[in-house]
Amino acid sequence: MVGLLDFMKRSIIIRDNLERVRERISEAAHKAGRSESEITIVGVTKTFGPEVVTAAVEAGIEDIGENRIQEFLAKSTEVGVPCRWHLVGHLQTNKVNKAVGRFELIHSVDSLKLAEKLSVVGMERGVATKILLEVNTSGETSKYGFAPEEIVEVSDQIILKRGLTLKGLMTVGPWVADTAVVAKAFETLRRCKEEIENKSTDYNSIQHLSMGMTDDFEIAIAEGSTMVRLGRVLFGERGVG
Repeated sequence: MVGLLDFMKRSIIIRDNLERVRERISEAAHKAGRSESEITIVGVTKTFGPEVVTAAVEAGIEDIGENRIQEFLAKSTEVGVPCRWHLVGHLQTNKVNKAVGRFELIHSVDSLKLAEKLSVVGMERGVATKILLEVNTSGETSKYGFAPEEIVEVSDQIILKRGLTLKGLMTVGPWVADTAVVAKAFETLRRCKEEIENKSTDYNSIQHLSMGMTDDFEIAIAEGSTMVRLGRVLFGERGVG
């Protein structure tokens, strides 16, 4: 009974947080001359248990993001409600076999080596893995991703690979207080998308810009984000992990 009460309390908290987040998204979108319907919330449940995922889905979050394959595998089998799973964290090539066929979208393809591995495994299984290319728009050495200046050439190579479907680009904003610096990073990703689209009509599938997290999602929306990856603002502070 205590477990049920805890679940109900958590569900109410998440539902209230989601309502406030949607209001903020709507306001940010309207300021940018956009519709909030263009923006998907990916609820990132890293370090939270399956009961949080269940509560999130029941609150209205249909897309759930996980950072690590091992955590996803342990958690997803305990979630009894349907949702769309996203992999938003770094994917090692030796974990590709465990990832292919399990995610709606992999946001974090950050090397040609990883793309090739996903392609090979996808062809073996008859699966077209939907991916985003991760771009390091801030130039920080601590971040993964392709350089902005190489993304058009990389896209040319990716689009030819069987077993993959390129759906867009992703970036992680710089962790700085200067909002102009953050906005510049997100603007860079938007311009990368425009460069790809302007190069050829072969890129009609380029739909998404996955950018913006708890501390900067409104800035990202102003710069064209179609997916915001939100954790703390929805679920509270994470535990260790």
